[in-house]
Amino acid sequence: MNDDFNMSMRKFLKQVGVTSQQAIEKAMRDAGNTSGKSFEAKVVLTIDGLDVEHVVTGQITGATDA
Repeated sequence: MNDDFNMSMRKFLKQVGVTSQQAIEKAMRDAGNTSGKSFEAKVVLTIDGLDVEHVVTGQITGATDA
């Protein structure tokens, strides 16, 4: 793979990471008290023109009050 490909992929993944974190933080704030609660999360990546469907699942736990 070449540098242009690597840079475009890294830029895309950075955008996914930053905007996803912002969306999750907003949803948690809007939900109110999520302390100790756990939420199932799923991300589905598809790429038009390629036969790609990549699924990542996990848990997101609300911040505990300190």
